[in-house]
Amino acid sequence: MQTILGANGVIGRELSKNLTAYTRQIRQVSRKPEKVNPDDELFIADLLSESDTARAVKGSEVAYLVVGLPYQTEVWQRSWPVIMRNVINACKKHQTKLVFFDNVYAYGYVSGRMTEETPFNPNSKKGEVRAQIATQLLNEMKAGNLQAQIVRAADFYGPGALLSVTHQSVTCRLKENKTPQWIGNPACLHSFTYTPDAGATTARLGNTPEAYQQTWHALTSAEPLTGEQYVRIASEIMGRPFKIQAVQGLGVTLLSLFIPVLREFKEMMYQFERDYIFDSSKFERAFNQKATAYREGIAATLQ
Repeated sequence: MQTILGANGVIGRELSKNLTAYTRQIRQVSRKPEKVNPDDELFIADLLSESDTARAVKGSEVAYLVVGLPYQTEVWQRSWPVIMRNVINACKKHQTKLVFFDNVYAYGYVSGRMTEETPFNPNSKKGEVRAQIATQLLNEMKAGNLQAQIVRAADFYGPGALLSVTHQSVTCRLKENKTPQWIGNPACLHSFTYTPDAGATTARLGNTPEAYQQTWHALTSAEPLTGEQYVRIASEIMGRPFKIQAVQGLGVTLLSLFIPVLREFKEMMYQFERDYIFDSSKFERAFNQKATAYREGIAATLQ
């Protein structure tokens, strides 16, 4: 049995599709779980409850923590440490391996490439939360209390990634025959992780015994890409002339009135005002695998 804690989000769905290559027993856990594969087991649980979490993990060989909490600092500060503690305790109790799907907020601003060795130096409240919970898990791993690993990804793009920063500003606007918008400086490089690649990476790592007790970066294209290039590729695919509207400063505040995810995004603007380069070469070398090219991924995203 392999269990997805925080089922039915975009990563949970992609992970579920890929896990069928390794097991036929997949348990979907959330407050309102839904099947992704015909044989999935549905398990209703609140991961803020220690007892619910223990019951959800029981009988699992591997548990994947892929929860997506509302994008609100207060919710993260209140809920994430509790969820991490409950999941760690449940996995220790039932001798279950744990795969935590994380983001890069704990790194803060990085000059150069982000790798698995990049130290935590958060410069945002959300980043402080992510550093706290990742450290919780890393300490347990170092102490040998459980078999676990951390898988990190860059910003998402891909089919069904409706909460990605480019969904409303690029994908939806192109489909509505509007000028695409780019949050921040469109001349800066910015890495994006294709959600099907993230699901495939996480499933493979979760089923590779040698991958545990390590941190990994999910497979992400190494080709350089600026915001302008992203919009240019998307426009070409949609048969639209290239136009772009850069949104910065006050413009982000105004746009947040229409795009809810941007309302708490101001503290993360550093990621779009400087180069943001995510390095997944460790996974590429270990598994001899390459990420989906941006043009192919953007085309699928726009369908």
